[in-house]
Amino acid sequence: MNELEKPASQALLARRQAAMPRGVPLISNFTVDSAHGSTIRTLEGVDVLDFASGIGVTGTGHTHPEVVEAITTQARRLLHACIHVATYEPYVALCERLVQLLPHGGPTKAMLLNSGAEAVENAIKIARQATGRPSVICFEGAFHGRTLLGMSLTSKVRYKSGCGPLAPEIYRVPFADYFHGGDGLSEEAFVARELHRLDEAFSVVVAAEQVAAIIVEPVLGEGGIIPAPPAWLRGLRKRCDQHGILLIFDEVQTGFCRTGDYGAFQVLGVTPDLSTWAKAMASGLPISAVVGRADVMDAAQLGTIGGTFGGNPVAAAAALATLTIMEREQLGARAVEVGAIIRSRLEPTAEKLAGHAQVRGLGAMIGIELYGETVHDPDGAAVADVLRACHERGLLVIGAGVHGSVIRILTPLTIATSELERGLGILTDELMRRAG
Repeated sequence: MNELEKPASQALLARRQAAMPRGVPLISNFTVDSAHGSTIRTLEGVDVLDFASGIGVTGTGHTHPEVVEAITTQARRLLHACIHVATYEPYVALCERLVQLLPHGGPTKAMLLNSGAEAVENAIKIARQATGRPSVICFEGAFHGRTLLGMSLTSKVRYKSGCGPLAPEIYRVPFADYFHGGDGLSEEAFVARELHRLDEAFSVVVAAEQVAAIIVEPVLGEGGIIPAPPAWLRGLRKRCDQHGILLIFDEVQTGFCRTGDYGAFQVLGVTPDLSTWAKAMASGLPISAVVGRADVMDAAQLGTIGGTFGGNPVAAAAALATLTIMEREQLGARAVEVGAIIRSRLEPTAEKLAGHAQVRGLGAMIGIELYGETVHDPDGAAVADVLRACHERGLLVIGAGVHGSVIRILTPLTIATSELERGLGILTDELMRRAG
């Protein structure tokens, strides 16, 4: 269906433009009337295969009936109380479940919030109070949200253009991006070099004894689907222990089975002191969490963390149902299977693109980057072209990367293999069409 045959969608997009500020991003021109499983239905009744999952949110698929039932049942009982005012069971039950699934090396505690950015803000507040230190180290390519502190930690310039002054005591150092910065080194030699650069940063950027926390995504999401080398993460852990710094993993996009377990830290074998979670946590309802070592979590002074709507009972009920589905359907293992299928189609395609594409990721968090003569020549225009063509053929897929040169695949983890193969057929077809 061409654009002239979409009057309902055109009308809604026009209303959006008139009523909403232009600074709110829009990735596609699809409209959504309903969605189930791995399919979105537009206002015109056209079915679209969803390879974006609302940016990694609908891991259990759209409108999973058990999640919907949990939402409706809870909504009839209690819509809001505020955990600061009175205690309600879904909040406590979800925290109990999180500390069971995501132990942080001993006694663990959790708190609930509304969004990934808010989780990041609270994790930093907890770290500063626990250590009595002001500074935070973050990394190039990072995305940690669009709140003031979140965007201060976020690397991509266009997300914070004109929003300064930004939060102080934020220090950015290079991420261990072996895919772009390996320079022919073995991964072992590369990791040693990058850890040495961090050691040097403690002398020329910020003193280690001033650093409260190092915050890192185990896999850069918005930064281009770039997994951190496990040995580098182990090196971060060692240095944090040496210098009394807290290690924070931002698992907002990697978490809840996307990378092969409930958390990427479990896959990679490195346990942080604090971690932040959101996105796939409740299958689409807004909720997030900070999870961490009990002694660190308890360092926050009364009233310094929390929020009116954090851990809303309906969202908490949705999260509990989501975790039950993930456990029963073994979605961590399914993510590994989905990732293997994606790689089996994209890696041969990348080879046919004559050295101008690279596939990478962890579990079912996969990206393919397009570039020119070398990896240092990102081809965002080609990615935009591929995305438009996929959208025209009924496949919703989105991009990533500092230069928009990465096609990011975040399918529902419950996607049927036949649907996955069909979507990959469209994507690989469009990639090869541009190669020809």
